[in-house]
Amino acid sequence: MKLIKTEDAVGQILCHDITQIIRGVTKDAVFRKGHVIQEEDIPVLLSVGKENIYIWENNENMVHENDAAQILYDICKGDYMHGSEVKEGKIELIAECDGVLKIDRQKLKAVNELGEMMIASRHGDFPVKKGDKIAGTRIIPLVIEKEKMDAAKNLGGDTPIFQILPYKNRKAGIVTTGSEVYKGRIKDAFTPVIVEKLAEYGIEVKAHSVCSDDHVMITDAINTMLADGIDMIICTGGMSVDPDDRTPLAIKNTGAQIITYGAPVLPGAMFMLGYYNGEIPIMGLPGCVMYAKRTIFDLVLPRLLAGEKLVKEDFTKLGEGGLCLSCPVCTFPNCGFGKGN
Repeated sequence: MKLIKTEDAVGQILCHDITQIIRGVTKDAVFRKGHVIQEEDIPVLLSVGKENIYIWENNENMVHENDAAQILYDICKGDYMHGSEVKEGKIELIAECDGVLKIDRQKLKAVNELGEMMIASRHGDFPVKKGDKIAGTRIIPLVIEKEKMDAAKNLGGDTPIFQILPYKNRKAGIVTTGSEVYKGRIKDAFTPVIVEKLAEYGIEVKAHSVCSDDHVMITDAINTMLADGIDMIICTGGMSVDPDDRTPLAIKNTGAQIITYGAPVLPGAMFMLGYYNGEIPIMGLPGCVMYAKRTIFDLVLPRLLAGEKLVKEDFTKLGEGGLCLSCPVCTFPNCGFGKGN
């Protein structure tokens, strides 16, 4: 770049976008990179505070901000997303489907540590909807050394920093437990909550069974659903340490591999997850899911519906951010709940 007085810039090529900000009205470029400055442009440039201006001088060892943003975009973009138009040296990534956002956090951190460039994103492991903004990329100066952008490319490697995992159409089954419900002493208030939460992701309940606290009955109900092709089973209640709460034993007796019984999340500490044949998730939901607006179930469900195979570490790292503050006006997922990373 070469710095010259604006009055002397007629005929020169603008090397960056010139932004005009009018509070409450606009924030946009009045001139784009590559614009050949005309005599009539001089008053406009002066009106936005540009008494001096950078014009473009070719240098094969330097990369312009727009081209650098494209390089960052290329190492970020995964499937089911696209980029915005380059604007003021920035490109944004936009989701093309509903799903769960996955982030290679090590790569993201490594690129940002290079300096003079940035990638800012929303939190990973959370749902995104079609049209949502995922991330934005840009460099800080107007031009940057080519070798620095080459280093970013090398860090990016062969796999993108961002991926979207689309939801799978699971066949869900609910096993409602509790002798008080089974014997008709109280109305089942738990199942409707689960049906509603599944409906948020377009999932219909294909099987439902009500059981007493007899662990053999609960196991038999689960096994019947497995035999009928149900590929996600949710057991409601019976998850505490009370002598009549036998749901954890019933899930274990199906032969499922237990990933966790308990999680550092409130509400939801007594949650259980196991996998039958390594593929079919079987959950045990504590009673808090019935009455609390957001719980561990809201953190886990979208990831399971996107086909993620969760492991113990996925739960242990939830401790930071695992406390729901039960705000009077719930803004989840646009809050800190579940965002400890």
